[in-house]
Amino acid sequence: MRAIALAAALLLSTAAGAAPGHAPITSGHYSVTGSIAGPDGGWDLLAVDAGARRLFIARSASVTTVDLRAGNHVGALGTVSRGHATVPIPGSGRVLVTSGGDNRARIYETRSGRLTADVEVGHNPDASLWDGRLHAVLVMNAEGGTVSVVDPARGRVTRTITLSPGLELAALDGNGLLYINNEDDSLVHVVDPATGRVSAPIPLPGCEHPTGLGYDRVGHRLIAACANGKAAVVDTVRRRLVQLIDIGQGPDGVAVDATRGFAFIPCGRDGEVDVIPLRGSGPLAVADRVRTEVGARTIALDPVTGNLYLPTARFGPPPAAGRRGPAIPGTFRVLVVSPPRRL
Repeated sequence: MRAIALAAALLLSTAAGAAPGHAPITSGHYSVTGSIAGPDGGWDLLAVDAGARRLFIARSASVTTVDLRAGNHVGALGTVSRGHATVPIPGSGRVLVTSGGDNRARIYETRSGRLTADVEVGHNPDASLWDGRLHAVLVMNAEGGTVSVVDPARGRVTRTITLSPGLELAALDGNGLLYINNEDDSLVHVVDPATGRVSAPIPLPGCEHPTGLGYDRVGHRLIAACANGKAAVVDTVRRRLVQLIDIGQGPDGVAVDATRGFAFIPCGRDGEVDVIPLRGSGPLAVADRVRTEVGARTIALDPVTGNLYLPTARFGPPPAAGRRGPAIPGTFRVLVVSPPRRL
């Protein structure tokens, strides 16, 4: 994630509110329905284990866990150095967390907290996701510019795929192809993780520093969140950019709800989640803006309930120009955004 840019964006938002000229935020559908308090400290990506009904949040030094059956039950798991992403391993009772500060991917039993594997991956492992076809975790090594294919059963890397530095979030399509945002080069890499074959990347003109990425399997399209207030829509059949959508400022994630037919982009600078319907006949557009809070820039979807989870905190005055103020102690929490009862 582009920490400096996000920090500056949060500063501007704290000082001046939403970006000038930004459309009013109104929502008659999705809304914030609650929040879950957690321990102080930095955070990054999060994930829901739908089967186990648990939420995992990568934190600076550990993983914060939330029992979604009883949202006030919050715990801690493992030890990391600058945790970036958590990946529940389906049906195993384990979770992988990327540890950016020491180039490791660690796998923990979620109930006992036991470390089952400590795997050396590439430089600054960041975003990661589960590949059900390979029964492996795909780790994007941001600064190393490589993808590590990690076998959680054997606790080792089975393949390393070389791309280029700047790797961000990724998505898999229905054919097993992996798409990865490159925030430095403003493009999407295309990789077959089963063979290691790398195809020509897809340029994203007009999309600056893409981070979040989601895949719509019905429409066969990617949605990438860009740092310049745009979302890039890519046709994966033709492998080209087909649309740019106006969104809010400071995004760092995309969630796609295939069941309900929506994409969600959390915009941390503006303190909103932009809701994009996916099942219309025309071009995609933001149809709803749900007020959240400044700083809520990453997102996880619970496919069972349709709830969205967004970690954030409140920030004090900045220590210097271009810097983000410190998080106010006791203010970290996870916002819960829920769909209407009848959707």
